[in-house]
This record gives sequence, structure tokens and C-alpha cells, in this order.
Amino acid sequence: MTMTPQNPPLYRLGHLFTDALPPAEDERFDELLRHRNLVVERIVSSARLSPTPYVQTQDEWVLLVHGEAILTVAGQRLEIKAGDHVFLPAGTPHTVEQASEGALWLAVHLHPA
Repeated sequence: MTMTPQNPPLYRLGHLFTDALPPAEDERFDELLRHRNLVVERIVSSARLSPTPYVQTQDEWVLLVHGEAILTVAGQRLEIKAGDHVFLPAGTPHTVEQASEGALWLAVHLHPA
């Protein structure tokens, strides 16, 4: 099959670490994929972080790909390192309290259908 503007590929190639420098402050959210009720984001954290509480209407699964962080999830303090992942059901209060410079996250959001 030949790819043309009228016949684009069914896939989109990307690289998780491209343009992954941290912002000067807080976090940057980059949407990598949106398909039906699924959203995949890359989150890049600065060590200069203003903790922001979140309570979301969708389920979220988050993986810390690189770095270290301290989260508060439903009142519980979690110290996590690269490779750790957490499932956050919809309505679960959570806050990133601290993150290492350039901490890199992969977040998968499953919105209600």
C-alpha cells in the first residue's frame, strides 16, 4: 500500500524522549494519543514544583519512567522511583508533592464512555 495524503498510515510513530526537557517550573503535559475515551500523556516535571491537588472524573494509570517523586494519594504518602506505577480510580484525590528534575511520567486516562 502506498501512503499518500489521501491514504495516510493508520499508525503514528513517536518517541517518548523527544523534546522531554523539563519546564523551568511545575509540570508539562504532552498529549501523545487520543482515541475514543482513551488519552495517553507524557508528563515532564521540574524539581521546582508547586503541588497541585487533582480529583479527576476519569480513571488514570501512571508510570514513572524516569526519576523519583513523592505523591499523596487519598491522604497516603507514596515515595516512588522509576518503574513504579499507580492506578488512580476516578475521584481519587492525588498530588505530586515533589519530583526530581526531569522526572518523566506516562499517564493513561480512561474517560467514561
